[in-house]
Amino acid sequence: MQANGPSETAETVARTDRGVLVWDIVVRIIHWGLVVSVVGAWLTRELEGDWFAWHTRFGYAVLVLVATRIIWGFVGTRHARFSDFLRGPRAIVDYLRPSPASARQHAGHNPLGALMIVALLAMLLTQAMTGLFANDQVFETGPLFGYVTIDTSDRLTSLHKQLFDWIVAAMAVHIAAAFFYLWVRRDNLILPMITGRKRPERVPPGQGIDSSRLWLAAFVAAVVIISLVWVVSTAPEASLYVF
Repeated sequence: MQANGPSETAETVARTDRGVLVWDIVVRIIHWGLVVSVVGAWLTRELEGDWFAWHTRFGYAVLVLVATRIIWGFVGTRHARFSDFLRGPRAIVDYLRPSPASARQHAGHNPLGALMIVALLAMLLTQAMTGLFANDQVFETGPLFGYVTIDTSDRLTSLHKQLFDWIVAAMAVHIAAAFFYLWVRRDNLILPMITGRKRPERVPPGQGIDSSRLWLAAFVAAVVIISLVWVVSTAPEASLYVF
C-alpha cells in the first residue's frame, strides 16, 4: 500500500474517534429524500381533495433524485459508484456462503444489497416517468400527456399503478434486510446512512472517503432539474375533454 503520512494519520484519527466516512452527504440526502418523496406521493394520491398538484411535485422529486443518483453512480465518490458495488453472480454466491464475518465486510453496499439498490432505482425511475404520461380518466393528466395517445396513456397509467405495489414490496424487503443485519448480524446499516460513518472494524483499511464532492453533485442536480423543467414546459398542452 502506498505510504502517505497525513492521509494515514487522518484515517487513523477517524477510525479511533468518529468512525470511517463511507457514505457522502449526496447519497444520504438522496436516500432519505426518496423515502419522503415516495411516501408523500402515496399520501397525496390517497387523501381526498385536491392533492394532485402535490402528488405531481413529489413525482418530480422522485424523478430528480433518482436521475441524480444514477449519474452520481458514475461520477460520485468511491462507494457511491456502481463500479464499486455491482458484482457478478459468483460474488453474490460467495457472499451468501458461510464464512467469517470479516470475510463479508464491505465498506459500501454488499453484493446482495447492490441488487436491491439497482432494482429500486429502476422501479422508481419507471414509476416517475410513467407518471409523466398518466391520467386519472377524469380531469387530471401528467405533464407529458400531450405527447401520447389516450390508449398509450391508459396503458402507462395501468403500469404506473401496478408498479407501485412492487415498489412497496421491494421497500419492505429492503427495510426487513436492514433490521436483519442490525439484530442478527449485529451490523448497523441504518445509522451510517444518517451519519455517513461506519464503525472502524466494519471498514477494510484504506476504504474511507474524505469528501462528498458537493460542488459536483450540485452541478449534476442542477442539470437534471433544468432538463426536467425544459421538457415539461415545452410539452404540448393536454386537453381536459378527451375523456
